[in-house]
Amino acid sequence: MRISKPSIHSACVALLMSAATAALAQDSASDAPSGAGRQSVADQGQASMDRLESAVTHGKEAAGRAPDPRLPRTDDPADRRRAFEGLRSRILAPDMEARARAAQARGQASLAAERERQARALRQALGLEPAEEQALAKAAPAVTAKGWVPVLFVSSSMPISTLRNYAAQLERVHGVMAFRGVPGGLRKMGPMAKLTAQILRLDPGCEGPNCVMRNVQLIIDPVVFRQHGIAQVPALAMIPGDPTQAYCERDDDSPRATHVVFGDSALSGMLDEYARLGGKEEVSHAQALLADR
Repeated sequence: MRISKPSIHSACVALLMSAATAALAQDSASDAPSGAGRQSVADQGQASMDRLESAVTHGKEAAGRAPDPRLPRTDDPADRRRAFEGLRSRILAPDMEARARAAQARGQASLAAERERQARALRQALGLEPAEEQALAKAAPAVTAKGWVPVLFVSSSMPISTLRNYAAQLERVHGVMAFRGVPGGLRKMGPMAKLTAQILRLDPGCEGPNCVMRNVQLIIDPVVFRQHGIAQVPALAMIPGDPTQAYCERDDDSPRATHVVFGDSALSGMLDEYARLGGKEEVSHAQALLADR
């Protein structure tokens, strides 16, 4: 029989207590023990220690001979079959499954809503989308009375101060600012987003998504540049219809302006020049909006 470690320790304690008890009994048997009595006590103590050492050795040997624990096999086909049969025979709980599916659907919807919220916050931070309070009050640029929209052709190489001044003037006439391309190429929208924010923010020192932006549409449209033969900027054209429609949805036969005015001057001067070229009716509404303020 194996002797466990707790049993060995218990045996040791019992033997020591027996030896101590025998010694005390021997001492109390005579008031003046003789040399033979003391020798008897020593012999008993040594015998106790020998028995203790023998018990410890025997316990170690028994522990060394004990077999290692063996785990049950997991590759037994019969065991696997019984496990799958147990799964198939489990009690179905339709209510629990319905709650689990509903919870999964709610989790997916919540994740999608959070992704959209984060994407909207990123667009607002980059200036690509107005803040919520601005979006409620901000409407798309209105088409003028006769259907002509002032479109100012500009470039990212122009000074920011000049672009900001034009944006302030275009806001009054519901105009559009057009770029031929994106700084750094179409694969990099970050520079264009930064430029847009710099142009449209009322406070040039404001940072973040809550900055107040001007109500001016900025478009990137190489087609409208080609249609009107724009080789230098700034340039002004009164385009009928909706010039903010994506150029991939238009063709070369889409409506275009009858005149184009070139020159680095104020918007009012460019409108006057457009009227002189024969487009008086086209610019009349925009001139009236500028005069009202």
